[in-house]
Amino acid sequence: MPAQPNISFENLKVAFASKSDAELKRMYLVFAMLNNKTVSDIGIGLTHFALKLHLPIKWIMKQTMFGHFCGGETIEESVEDCKKLAEYGVESCLDYSVEGKGDEESFERTTQEIRQTLIESAKTDYLPFGVVKVTGLGDYHILTKIQAKEKLTQAEEEAFQRCKARVDLLCKTAHDLNLKILIDAEESWFQDVVDSLTYEAMEKYNKERCVVYNTFQMYRADMLGRLKEAKMLARELGFKLGAKLVRGAYMEKERERAEKLGYASPIQPDKAATDRDYDAGVEFCLANNQVVYLMSGSHNENSNLLVVELMGKFGIDPKSDQVFFGQLYGMSDNISFNLANAGYRVLKYVPYGPVEKVMPYLTRRAAENSSIAGQSSREFELIKREMERRKG
Repeated sequence: MPAQPNISFENLKVAFASKSDAELKRMYLVFAMLNNKTVSDIGIGLTHFALKLHLPIKWIMKQTMFGHFCGGETIEESVEDCKKLAEYGVESCLDYSVEGKGDEESFERTTQEIRQTLIESAKTDYLPFGVVKVTGLGDYHILTKIQAKEKLTQAEEEAFQRCKARVDLLCKTAHDLNLKILIDAEESWFQDVVDSLTYEAMEKYNKERCVVYNTFQMYRADMLGRLKEAKMLARELGFKLGAKLVRGAYMEKERERAEKLGYASPIQPDKAATDRDYDAGVEFCLANNQVVYLMSGSHNENSNLLVVELMGKFGIDPKSDQVFFGQLYGMSDNISFNLANAGYRVLKYVPYGPVEKVMPYLTRRAAENSSIAGQSSREFELIKREMERRKG
């Protein structure tokens, strides 16, 4: 068994090595705002208002929230940020974070933009993944009807076939360019349809190597069982299962819909249950590493250390593509950079798009950092400590 490295997420010199003093001050400003929910809510509200009035605030956004959580407005700008991350051993994934209008024109535009991210990624050795959200490629109302086993009109059936073709095009492009592609998770009332599209792609493109990854939200009480079923399907059909594990992103929406429509909420009873299933999920993936390839998408320090421990236990080479650690750009650099420094493969999701069009993404980041117990406080504390350390 290989010797296990001694990783400390408290090593601030490594965590903030890529940040200049000016960038560190910007981080301080951003997380000082996020650490106060009232100030954060007011700031986001004023930003939306200013953008609606076409006030010239783009420069301010680039110096604050947008500049911290996004790679840039274009693929080219974002690749430059990714190049900087690569100097510290951190790999990246370009994430087109513009929410379209939900019509065929926007679905086609999103498909072509994501395809272009794949083409640009293939020109480097530090952008191994693409990412796609199926609801960016097709109408979620149609996906919902399919899962509910409602009959589609001919126009809806044709629209669904176009959505399927777009998913296949992007998976095939990733395969042909020797890249990987992550399929984002969606809401439970049409996740089954997303799963079926994803496994269809895996059966085509994951025979020789792991190209396509599905996302498993472990805050769902049934997700550990679904992960095990997916492994059985992969073994039965002879493909490699790409599994990205996350805790989850739609908890409030899921609970509200369940209460409104009178069915049992699919969400775990408490955070402890989610943590338990997340850790059980990564152990299941690593114990079945002949079939399963893992992306551990977590900002939880204990879960990341558990993956390191289990990789040692199962003899998994940190440099292989068997396991990646994933965090969002602008968050948990103490985890990302210390893991990369220890020789593990770390992937940063790097969102990009025009400032005014990624505001929904930035609003979610602000809400998450303000609501996740201790998340913004933890980030803020680490930044303050690093500023003190640099003062000597």
